[in-house]
Amino acid sequence: MRIDLITLFPEMCESVLAESIVGRGRKRGAVQIVPHQLRSYAHDKHSTVDDTIFGGGKGMLLLAEPIAACFDDLIRTLGKKPHIVYMSPQGKPMNQALLGELNQYENLCILCGHYEGVDERVLDAYVDEEISLGDFVLTGGELPALCLIDSLARLQPGVLAANACFEEESHYHGLLEYPQYSRPQIWRGRSVPPVLMTGHHAKIACWRHQQSLLRTLQKRPDMLEKVSLPKDDQRFLTDFDANIEK
Repeated sequence: MRIDLITLFPEMCESVLAESIVGRGRKRGAVQIVPHQLRSYAHDKHSTVDDTIFGGGKGMLLLAEPIAACFDDLIRTLGKKPHIVYMSPQGKPMNQALLGELNQYENLCILCGHYEGVDERVLDAYVDEEISLGDFVLTGGELPALCLIDSLARLQPGVLAANACFEEESHYHGLLEYPQYSRPQIWRGRSVPPVLMTGHHAKIACWRHQQSLLRTLQKRPDMLEKVSLPKDDQRFLTDFDANIEK
């Protein structure tokens, strides 16, 4: 996957994207991430990318033409139009299902807004969808974009050690992840669950699955309403609720 990032702060983004797992994945060629400085596509000597808003109002708005010029240049480079995303508090909430959809694209471009946002006309002309981290407003789209890139990059083959590294995590299958433990076996009087010390893979897998069910029930019961659970899982949760009531 190639991800192009249009931003006023490519150096800030690079400082994050060059580090840790994503940075190592980029060096191995498992994912290609290309930041673009929006000011490079301005048409005046001052590299102006924003102006006042028609109709009045506080703040400045990112101009349509520099953004369109960047999109057009990218389309020429790729030989086709990438799937273009605009990070916006008005967008659909980001979740694991949405990441799965975005992961199907070979080329993805992310536009970061700033100030009061972006001229609506360039969004209408180029953007395929708007995505939000949640119902709140940040000073710019860079932090949400970095979250989106990190979440997508780790799904690419070769970024993590194996698919199991993300397939068993929270949200991937609609459940929260089971609790995990490391050394020492007893820490401040608290012991690791005995089943994890047995070496019995089937029993451990069963325990982890049941713990995922319970953790989701206790912390995010709304998630259970969105997944279709097998009868055995439904029975396990029903029995758990019955024991709690006793």
